[in-house]
Amino acid sequence: MSQRNQKRDPTKTKTGKTRLGGLTVTQLAALVDKEGRKKIRAKILNKIRIVKSRKGYVEKVVAVETTE
Repeated sequence: MSQRNQKRDPTKTKTGKTRLGGLTVTQLAALVDKEGRKKIRAKILNKIRIVKSRKGYVEKVVAVETTE
């Protein structure tokens, strides 16, 4: 038996699942919307909480214009 040569993607695991390590909060939020399983959703939400609690994390501020 010969082993298949595969291109390795650092954002995926050996089985093809997405790694949560290097994703931003917006990317993780998009993953939560796509995911159907509660267990995986909980993992993603936990990762969002961890990233937000890191020192130096700043959320984007949306500029709102006011009219006078």
